[in-house]
Amino acid sequence: MDGFGSDFSAGGAGGKVDTGMIMEQVKVQIAVANAQELLQRMTDKCFKCVSKPGSSLDNSEQKCIAMCMDRYMDSWNTVSRTYNARLQRERNRI
Repeated sequence: MDGFGSDFSAGGAGGKVDTGMIMEQVKVQIAVANAQELLQRMTDKCFKCVSKPGSSLDNSEQKCIAMCMDRYMDSWNTVSRTYNARLQRERNRI
């Protein structure tokens, strides 16, 4: 198992559930899932730079991929910051 279920199923020390530890594990799992999604989407979007798949990339393909990935990361970060700021504003309203 990946360690997530082991402490939870055992109930932690003395049968008590450590919610702080569980929340941290959930945050890590979410971060991993977000990184995987980012990588998959970037691959989908930037694969267009490869004109003829082979064992290596030529210089123009390498530059295209680097620029595409940079633009995608910048966009992802902008959307992420904006979304998090909006969530924070919504939480503060409640």
